[in-house]
Amino acid sequence: MDNSLQGWSKEDALGASWLALHYEIEPVQPLRVLSRLGKTRVVRSRENGWMQTFTKQYVPEPSLRGHFEFMLKHEAVSFEFLARLFDRIAPEDLLQWVTSEPTGQYSRRTCFLYEWFTGKQLACNGSASGGYHDVLDSKRYLAASDPVVNRRWRLRDNMPGSRDFCPLVVLTDSVPSTLDFDVRQAWNSLEADFGEELLRRSAVWLTTKESKASFAIEGETKQLARIRRFASVMESELGRHTEVLSEETLAFLQREILGDRSVGYGIRKSPIFVGQTLREREIIHYIGPHWDALSSMLEGLAKHERKTRGRSAIIRAATASFGFVYIHPLTDGNGRVSRFLVNDILRKDGAIPEPFLLPISAVIARAMREYDRILELISRPLMRRYEGQYRLGKRKRFDDGLSSDLEFECYEDAAYVWRFPDLTEHVAYMASVIRETIEVELRAEAVMIRSMWRARSAVNEIIEGPDETLDRIIRSVRENGWLVSGKLAEEIPLLQDAETADSVIRAVRRAFASDVPQ
Repeated sequence: MDNSLQGWSKEDALGASWLALHYEIEPVQPLRVLSRLGKTRVVRSRENGWMQTFTKQYVPEPSLRGHFEFMLKHEAVSFEFLARLFDRIAPEDLLQWVTSEPTGQYSRRTCFLYEWFTGKQLACNGSASGGYHDVLDSKRYLAASDPVVNRRWRLRDNMPGSRDFCPLVVLTDSVPSTLDFDVRQAWNSLEADFGEELLRRSAVWLTTKESKASFAIEGETKQLARIRRFASVMESELGRHTEVLSEETLAFLQREILGDRSVGYGIRKSPIFVGQTLREREIIHYIGPHWDALSSMLEGLAKHERKTRGRSAIIRAATASFGFVYIHPLTDGNGRVSRFLVNDILRKDGAIPEPFLLPISAVIARAMREYDRILELISRPLMRRYEGQYRLGKRKRFDDGLSSDLEFECYEDAAYVWRFPDLTEHVAYMASVIRETIEVELRAEAVMIRSMWRARSAVNEIIEGPDETLDRIIRSVRENGWLVSGKLAEEIPLLQDAETADSVIRAVRRAFASDVPQ
């Protein structure tokens, strides 16, 4: 049983907690909301969720009907939990409920969700009636932009994906604050302060910095050819593909990013895990979904991207990127493609204008522990749940030409997690990364570029030379404590004249001092 429910009884538990105990369901992702009977009505925050106590007047009848309705009214649903629950309950219980309440929105929503998650159809005589309601409350969850009318249950289907892949985003206190941050407005503010021309000239720097930092995340900082290749892909391919998550487009992007010297390309047909070697022992941090499920999961992620168009660009960028990371569909390059997706969606949604991109990897790389913590919100409970049920055995060769020694016994059970990840905290994290990238990273670099322009113009009044040489002088003077080094003077004899050198130093100092906050 979920550790958070240890010691609980069905007599005290309410809503999802009661259902978990009654049907013996243990989701890998802990329930976000726990409710129980208490003397007073209290709500307390807990890690990644909250605890609620309700007085006796709220207690429903001790049945699927009573506690499921309580969950929909008073709690936050978990897609993983619902999928596991619907595979346990008897369809007859749902039919009895909807027959007795054919106009009730909760009975109809429950029956719809059962059919949606299981792919099975209830033997209903079509007697459901009543006014139309949304399946999900769009004020509480990320939902599809354009609901599809479901006449069978008289509902508006606004589920934000498919049963093969559908991420959950609960609009908790942390997530609405991300919705308040307008990426395009923040960019326009940056442009108003520094000018379109300065930002346009910085586009190459932005692309290169994102590429370098992306490799730093993966621990590869000296791969110059690969860094340039990824930068070129970011520059030429962002926003260019209508269906960026199609297998064909992903294979194209992967080959462009990896070049022609990778050991494998395309959608994998073999096991994959993320890990590290410590003292000649392989430590596994995450296992990816079974390769036979990848095509349907990618189509589900693509459907999620299509169905949420018009919603918050930040939420869409986060769910696409982290959803892709957890699916881990490629033989190699999953991390780089996932960070490509962030900027691809921001551009398509009009949040960041062409030709610019956000060097989010620079912000991520500076605080890798926080990035790892976010990834571990799913990977750690997943690996803890299946401890002892995976091993490194005899190496085998698979249909994609790759070999693997990973043996995992629980692909079917773990699929509930892979298909229905709760990405609520991932969205809040990505919002903070995007905000810091614009308001701190880009602003600081814009100040630097503007100061370099001023310094270059001022130095050019003293000595003439190409921009590359002038920039070399400026960098050297700043890095050497506002002095002309002997090496620089030897390289540029004009600086051996003390008066000329002093004039250059004063010009550079004035240029950079003008941008120091007062």
